[in-house]
Amino acid sequence: MGPTASGKTGVAMRLARELPCEIINVDSAQIYKGMDIGTAKPGPDLLRRVPHNLLDVIEPHESYSAARFRDDALAAMREITERDRIPLLVGGTMLYFKSLVEGLSELPEADPMIRLVIDTMAEEQGWPAVHARLRQVDPETAARLSPNDAQRIQRALEVYYISSKPMSDFLKKPKYVYFPYTPIKVALVPGDREKLHDRIARRFDAMLEGGLVAELKQLREEFGLEASMPSMRCVGYRQAWDYLEGRIDLAGLREQGIAATRQLAKRQLTWLRSMEGVTEFDCLEQDVAELVLEYLRRELEALVVSG
Repeated sequence: MGPTASGKTGVAMRLARELPCEIINVDSAQIYKGMDIGTAKPGPDLLRRVPHNLLDVIEPHESYSAARFRDDALAAMREITERDRIPLLVGGTMLYFKSLVEGLSELPEADPMIRLVIDTMAEEQGWPAVHARLRQVDPETAARLSPNDAQRIQRALEVYYISSKPMSDFLKKPKYVYFPYTPIKVALVPGDREKLHDRIARRFDAMLEGGLVAELKQLREEFGLEASMPSMRCVGYRQAWDYLEGRIDLAGLREQGIAATRQLAKRQLTWLRSMEGVTEFDCLEQDVAELVLEYLRRELEALVVSG
C-alpha cells in the first residue's frame, strides 16, 4: 500500500521477480479500460513479465464499487493460491484494502435514476448545497465529508433517498467478514513529504507529455463520457476535462492537477495511519525494494514454520 507516486509498482515488480507472486491491482482508476496514461498503469512490457489481475475490468462509462472489488479480489486470490502462488495486492485505494480485509456494511444498491436527480441538483446548485441537504438528513455522515467530495456525498444521499435511513445507521451494523488469508501489510510512506510532492509534480508532467489530454479526448469521443461519471472524477482526468472544456488553460491544468494529486496523497496517508498492523518503509530510500523483499522473506518463513 502507499500514496500515489510512492513507487509501489517498482517494488511490486521486484518482489514478483524473487517470490512466487501474482499481482492484484488495488487502484480504483486502473480498473478502467483505456485510462492508461493518467493512471500510471503498468506498460505492456511489465504486464508480459508479471501476471496482473483486475486491470482493465470495465469501460470508462461503467461503474465499479468496493463491494464488487471485494468479490473480484477474493476470486482472484483463490485462483492464485490454487496455483500455489502468492497474491500480491498492490495499490493506493485504501477503501478497497479495508473492504477486503474487514468486510463491508450492507448498503442499498445504486439507483441510476436517483443518482441522476442528485447530479442534476449538483449542476444547478453546486455540491456544497447538496452537502447541506445531506447534513439535514444525515448529519453524522455529512460531518465527515468535505462539501466538495462529490462521489461520497452522492452515495450517502442516494442511500437515504432509497431507504429513508441515513447511511450512518447502516455503517453501525455488524459486518460479515470472509477473509480466509493471513495478510502481511506493507506500506510505502515518504520520510520527507516535500520530496514526495516533487515526485508527484514530475510524474504529472510526464503524464501531460505522454498525452493525457489526447487520451481523454479519445475516450470522450469513443464512450460518450460525462463529467459526472465516476471515471471522470479521477485525479488528472477531472482537470484535463476542464481544460478540454476551456475552463482552464494548460498552466491551470498542470497547477490544478498537481494540487489535486497532492491532496489525494494526503488522504491516502491519512487512511494508512488509521490502519492496524501495517509495517512502513520509507519510499524515498534507494534500496526500499530490497528492504521490503527481505522483510517479506522473513515473514513468509515465519508463517511456514508456524503452519
